[in-house]
Amino acid sequence: MNKSILFTFELEPGMITAEDVYTVTGQLLIPERTLLDNSSIHKLKLYNVSTVAIIDSPEEPSVQDTTPTYSERIQDSMEFQEFKADYLENIDEFHDTINDIVTKNAPIQPEELLVHAAGLIDSSQTTYHLFDMLHNMREFDDSTFTHSLNVALICRVFGKWLHMPEDDLDVLTLSGLLHDIGKLTTPGEILTKPGRLTTAEYQVMKDHVKNGYAYLKNQPIDPRIKEACLFHHERCDGSGYPFGLSGNKIPEFARIVSIADVYDAMTAKRVYRGPICPFKVIKFIEDEGYNKYDPRFLLTFLENVVATYIHTTVRLNSGQCGEVVLINKNALSRPMLQCDNEFIDLSKHPELSIEQII
Repeated sequence: MNKSILFTFELEPGMITAEDVYTVTGQLLIPERTLLDNSSIHKLKLYNVSTVAIIDSPEEPSVQDTTPTYSERIQDSMEFQEFKADYLENIDEFHDTINDIVTKNAPIQPEELLVHAAGLIDSSQTTYHLFDMLHNMREFDDSTFTHSLNVALICRVFGKWLHMPEDDLDVLTLSGLLHDIGKLTTPGEILTKPGRLTTAEYQVMKDHVKNGYAYLKNQPIDPRIKEACLFHHERCDGSGYPFGLSGNKIPEFARIVSIADVYDAMTAKRVYRGPICPFKVIKFIEDEGYNKYDPRFLLTFLENVVATYIHTTVRLNSGQCGEVVLINKNALSRPMLQCDNEFIDLSKHPELSIEQII
């Protein structure tokens, strides 16, 4: 039996579960081989189930479209090739620097760490340009090192969107670089496990925030970096870990890093799936994120991410293609499209959704 792991926001009525689905406390929620309907999908969301194993159905043979996609056009550009070369060089250096901190107890040198992100940011024309480059690095494996560099770059851009002063931008960038340092002590078989983690494995995974803080707590660095490491999995509704903090009890930089962290994690390539279309990720965050993340930061982030796709061509689940021409601020995942001579406001067509950027 072939199966795929899907986010709950990707589920559709008629899909069949490939495995039993449990709550975080181990209670059976939906049995294996259940035919999903709107009620069962709503139940999964209600219990904060993030992913579900689904039985693959045979695909109909189709004529291959040889038109270059949006991502392919970006990746063929000279700007992207230069960004990619700089990115890979910085990943190698960042890998060595962080390994020395963890294995040799080397002191953290903020200026040296900032070099890894600063060059990539400075080489980009605008914050939108950098984000566009980053979106198209999604075919690379989502290791702790690539994820941390991505989150640092996203944080840097995010901070500019929030109009932060330069000193705070540096601290926020370092917070992104070091937020997951504790994962370097997490067993690889847990980090890269394609299926659902067991309760014991999930507890080991959650310990990365405390392990990371242990590496940072005695280092002479800004306290906000240490807080971001320890608290970036806390959620504003109190559903996060390690302490179940809520609202403003979560330090500000941790609230910002948490948004960059989850966005990169969801749009990245994983062992069990390819990278997810950003509009699908934004839809998921719209459905579940406004209680979990600080709305003041989240709205700024999502509005600017969507703005990077103005004048981009997308394909709908209906097969239609159109150009993104206007953002709907009350439904950021559902912009206004121009399809030939017709304008389609996706906020008024719940049956339609963006499947792919082309």
